[in-house]
Amino acid sequence: MAKEKEPKQIPLVWIAFSLLLALLIINFYIFSVAPSERISYSEFKKMVDEKKFEEVIIEPNLVKGIIKEKDKLKEVKAVKVDDPELIKLLEKNNIKFSGKEADTWLRDLLLAWVLPIIILVLIWRFLFGRLGAGPGVMAVGKSRATVYIEKDTGVTFNDVAGVDEAKEELKEVIDFLQHPDKYLRLGGKIPKGVLLVGPTGTGKTLLAKAVAGEAKVPFFSMSGSEFVEMFVGVGAARVRDLFAQAEQKAPCIIFIDEIDALGKARIAAPIGGGYEEREHTLQQLLVEMDGFDTKKGIIIMAATNRPEILDPALLRPGRFDRHILVDRPDIKGREDILKIHTKNVKVSKDVDLKLIAARTPGFAGADLANVVNEAAILAARKNKNSVELSDFE
Repeated sequence: MAKEKEPKQIPLVWIAFSLLLALLIINFYIFSVAPSERISYSEFKKMVDEKKFEEVIIEPNLVKGIIKEKDKLKEVKAVKVDDPELIKLLEKNNIKFSGKEADTWLRDLLLAWVLPIIILVLIWRFLFGRLGAGPGVMAVGKSRATVYIEKDTGVTFNDVAGVDEAKEELKEVIDFLQHPDKYLRLGGKIPKGVLLVGPTGTGKTLLAKAVAGEAKVPFFSMSGSEFVEMFVGVGAARVRDLFAQAEQKAPCIIFIDEIDALGKARIAAPIGGGYEEREHTLQQLLVEMDGFDTKKGIIIMAATNRPEILDPALLRPGRFDRHILVDRPDIKGREDILKIHTKNVKVSKDVDLKLIAARTPGFAGADLANVVNEAAILAARKNKNSVELSDFE
């Protein structure tokens, strides 16, 4: 089946150029005046007497007359002379006239150029501030990774249940981070990447946080969709920035959730098509994974529930070396998960968690957490002192 073609991306330079062009056009229409002709004051007064002006503007140093010619306006101006008769002449010929305060070069400069530039800068900062990690222009290429330093994840393996096999495999990753020399002295290489594969809600993100919590290392967390933006080059810049930050805090873990949003298998671009931003970002990720030194103790973890659509280059050894299945729990695993989620809930003594686990086949950890929460809400709605077994039904 043919894949849906993604929309072409707009380079940053074209966005900026379009904004600048629009401001210049607005500036031209606002501050431009009709073509003007300079004449003597006597000629100007004669034209007033001949009723040739639609309007006259009296300035401190000039008098200007507006002439309408074939639906076009023409301006005629003359040096002002102290002549009280001019006002009488204008009134006699029923010509509209008005005064105008003196213009200064500073005000003209501010209105014609400085103000549009300030507006452009504000638009630029607002637009790119939404793309980057900070409010400024330079934040466009900054990663949006949430950084948990050492124990700040607040999660250990004691908070994860129902995925015992995955926990056992990840204990080796913890050992890599805590004792890298044990492997390096024998010539072994620390795995660069660990891919957690499993259905939605099975605790892949929680497992990654638990690994960082157990290893007591910084944890960089970011979603795959946060790398890709509408502007070409932003995603690749964020990848570079993420790895640069991680290198400064090594040993550490980089976790990319929903990596399928970033790492879809690449296809040949159609003739005339541009280089897709997602592919550009993926290419940068592959380059960074090949470039960083595992001796520094940086391990990349990623999660997906759609491994079949990932690019083969991402899955080969040397990038994501380990693939760990995080499947839905069995009845014992569901019971252990329910114990964790009911730890802070006032549960009645008649509640049999093993029975609830038996009644929820196929439920993942997130589903069971929701079951407990809904039971607590139902019990509160009925003004009960504790959650009873009937509230779970």
